[in-house]
Amino acid sequence: MTDSEEAYAAMADKPDDAPKDGAVNYETILKIPVTVQVVLGTTTMPVASLMKLGRGAVVALDQRVGEPVNVVVNGRIVARGEVVVVDEATSRFGVSLTEIVASSSAEKAA
Repeated sequence: MTDSEEAYAAMADKPDDAPKDGAVNYETILKIPVTVQVVLGTTTMPVASLMKLGRGAVVALDQRVGEPVNVVVNGRIVARGEVVVVDEATSRFGVSLTEIVASSSAEKAA
């Protein structure tokens, strides 16, 4: 039996309320972990400059203070937002989303 025949046979054995014909089991998908990054900015530098960096060095980024930061999920920009303080006592920051990026825009930016 081929893989596709086995998959079809497995679907045929499912109860009527189970997803069929390529329907998605959303519960399973919602449990998939993804990597979320907040990109404050980027820069390009030669390896020689990188090797000279030490404690206390400042790396200038291409983003200005107050500009929205990019929220990246699995390598694609999905939103933009502002950096906010979540808990001052523990020095934790977060992002307040200000814009959800359309999928076509996110693909172009990636």
